[in-house]
Amino acid sequence: MPGILFLSTDSGSLAHQAAEVAVRTLPTAWEVWYSVPQEEPQHVSESEEDGLSPIPRFISIPQASSKSFDLVVQMNRDPIPSDVVFAGLPMRICWRPEDFGYEGNDGDTGQSESWAEECQDLFRRRLKDLFSNELMEAGLRIRLTFGSLINHLTEGVMAHDRNRKIFLWNRTAELITGYMAEEVIGMDCHLVFPDRFCGGDCSFCAATLHSKTRLRYSSHFVRQDGRVRDLEMSVVTLDTVDRGIIGALVLFRDLTELHNLQRKTHSQAGFHGIVGKHPTMLKVYDSIEELARVNVPTLILGESGTGKEMVAKALHEIGPRAKKPFVPVNCGALPEGTLESELFGHVRGAFTGAIRDKKGRFELADGGTLFLDEIGEISASLQVKLLRVLQEGQLVPVGGEQSITVDVKIVCATNRNLKEMTQQGRFREDLYYRIAVVPIQLPTLRERTEDIPALIEHYLDQVSGQIGAEHVVVSKAALNLMMQYTWPGNVRELRNAIQYGIIKTHSGEVLPEHLPPEVLPDSPVQVDSRPPGRPQKLTSGEVKTVMSQVDGNKAKAARLLGVSRTTLYKMLSDLGFSD
Repeated sequence: MPGILFLSTDSGSLAHQAAEVAVRTLPTAWEVWYSVPQEEPQHVSESEEDGLSPIPRFISIPQASSKSFDLVVQMNRDPIPSDVVFAGLPMRICWRPEDFGYEGNDGDTGQSESWAEECQDLFRRRLKDLFSNELMEAGLRIRLTFGSLINHLTEGVMAHDRNRKIFLWNRTAELITGYMAEEVIGMDCHLVFPDRFCGGDCSFCAATLHSKTRLRYSSHFVRQDGRVRDLEMSVVTLDTVDRGIIGALVLFRDLTELHNLQRKTHSQAGFHGIVGKHPTMLKVYDSIEELARVNVPTLILGESGTGKEMVAKALHEIGPRAKKPFVPVNCGALPEGTLESELFGHVRGAFTGAIRDKKGRFELADGGTLFLDEIGEISASLQVKLLRVLQEGQLVPVGGEQSITVDVKIVCATNRNLKEMTQQGRFREDLYYRIAVVPIQLPTLRERTEDIPALIEHYLDQVSGQIGAEHVVVSKAALNLMMQYTWPGNVRELRNAIQYGIIKTHSGEVLPEHLPPEVLPDSPVQVDSRPPGRPQKLTSGEVKTVMSQVDGNKAKAARLLGVSRTTLYKMLSDLGFSD
């Protein structure tokens, strides 16, 4: 049902009278409202007394800015500022009180009866002109067309005023966020969404936004149903010549599915620095995304060298704490006394050499993430203190008496079997269940050998760039040896082997003899007898395997096969491969 509002911040009596005329003049399909400075209507008209005639509805001025109207008739001596906005952007027209011979003050009804009759007649004529000349119909069509366009955009649209009160929220915004327009219109965008719609990045949060500003950034948004969406947001200030910034327009797109697709199909860049597309790794990526959004302790399990710290960093970078510190601690590398001081800090005089107060890693990580590597190595007494921090969010520095509150996401990692250690009484069971809510189990490299070519390519780029050795490739024979090796040190050992080979080779090609001795088989390596520079004869199956491993990237395939791109192109042509 269309609605009309007669609004006055100074001539309350006039707005009320105009609304009474409108409710008797306009088609019954229209809802008529009026808003005046008083909290409640200060007088009762004849139409209200008889209880039979239709009466306009009263709405307070603060509530009026939150309700959607189709037409707002402003009845002020002074124009209502342009930065006063209404939900849904209704048509706005201005009827000045002096045009009706109004001379009273706020709420003054002391006009003559003849003036009142004349005034009501003027109201009727203006309303009939407004509707009979099809002006209102045309305006409504424009507004409906505008609303339809806004609601058919593939981007979510939100607009709020200078006080962050939302007055525009389109259908796509509802679909992306799960919040309906009626739930957010008129609300402060910082209050209606649990973690702030902008994720706390919007400059309105700090009141630092400048006129004519355009911002673009990414944000993680928690829907009303708890699901997390990856949003790309664009913020543009709404400006007027006379009053500067009056609000902001926010356009946002849901990139969650695109990011998921990119993650599952991209084999080389990997997932936040983690390389691999084996099914077990895809499950790891899913677990990282699930656990990064929630503030619960996380336990990463895996053999030495499987990349547990990289997973911890990914958990930090994806989550809402990404802009806060990431603080790693190797619990197995420090003696118990040193580790306690390192974790919890100490006060001056706590022990010999404690000449000043020192913050511990927990305090340094406040607001961010603390990564406790080799958690299985900590003593029973430290396990108790760690459990207290997890339960209460508080710690006491070594030698101190006052508790310190910290807000830290704790990520732990170990290559030990903590479950078995709890059964043996070497690790607290209550601490284990605190940190092992949803453990992340990392596979060994021997369990995902198909990722080895991609990892080799990644480390070739990474290491050769670091030591200044460019255009290094791995020969086919060296690749075959690395594919057959069991890699007890996992990806860390593979990276070291690549670094070893890059340093040993002087020709830009890593051959079997350039690999670490442990990678070589027990029998003597069969050295290729082909003339220098002449490529080894490759079968179609070998070429097809490598091309599949690098997703058809010819430059990377050439490097792994140890041949030039020109040679590879000729091989592909000879073997009948098409682009």
